[in-house]
Amino acid sequence: MDERHRVVTDGPVPKHAQLRRILESLIEAELAPDAPIPSERDLMALHRVSRMTVREAIGQLVTEGRLYRVRGKGTFVAAPRVDSMLELTSFTEDMRRRGHEPATVVLRSIEAVPPAPVRRALGLTAAQTAYRVERLRIADGVPMALEDGWYAADRAPGLLDRDLSQSLYAVLSRSYGVVIDAAKQTLRSEVADAQTARILGVTVGAPLLALDRTSTAGGRPVEQITSWYRGDRYQVHIDLARASDAGRVPWQPAR
Repeated sequence: MDERHRVVTDGPVPKHAQLRRILESLIEAELAPDAPIPSERDLMALHRVSRMTVREAIGQLVTEGRLYRVRGKGTFVAAPRVDSMLELTSFTEDMRRRGHEPATVVLRSIEAVPPAPVRRALGLTAAQTAYRVERLRIADGVPMALEDGWYAADRAPGLLDRDLSQSLYAVLSRSYGVVIDAAKQTLRSEVADAQTARILGVTVGAPLLALDRTSTAGGRPVEQITSWYRGDRYQVHIDLARASDAGRVPWQPAR
């Protein structure tokens, strides 16, 4: 039977759960990303359910990222999120390995004295400069992340003269013999301000996943970077193992 015309029935399975399954079938088999789903009124008439049932089913799928709402326009199918593991790899390498086509737009590249937190991370004095590179990272033609990175100038002199639209890890390795081999990374949630929203093509206040990373090569800091990933297009998988009591690091609240 065409899922669009399946009737929701009384029984042990709640009506909103039945409607949810119908919508999931539509998403998986018929509707492309960004395609609209039927209106609340149409769903009520087609499946003979109440508005409350429709809103419960749709609300669950919106919460899970399967659908998204646009005020005044309706509800649409969300594109699948790009999966990423927390590994020491570049965006370019990570996207290609997962079957996506990466691209990069360089927004700004300058040499300047970085702010104090960056200086501390890179081990610089108050007078030392570093290279700042801001880039928009794209996967399959869709803006995915905004990056604001600082790089130690003494480790890669003339970096700004290189092609910064490719993997900077590859540039550092190939041109300077600097191989990033360790990093410390922090994840946090943020919402998009007006400038970030415009660059990433999202609404102001949209959820973002922010990653702060300090990368080293041979024990010396090379990179301090903050990346803002779209929450509707990106998710992170983390493999965990239970720590021994002797080596367990106590949980600390965010500061």
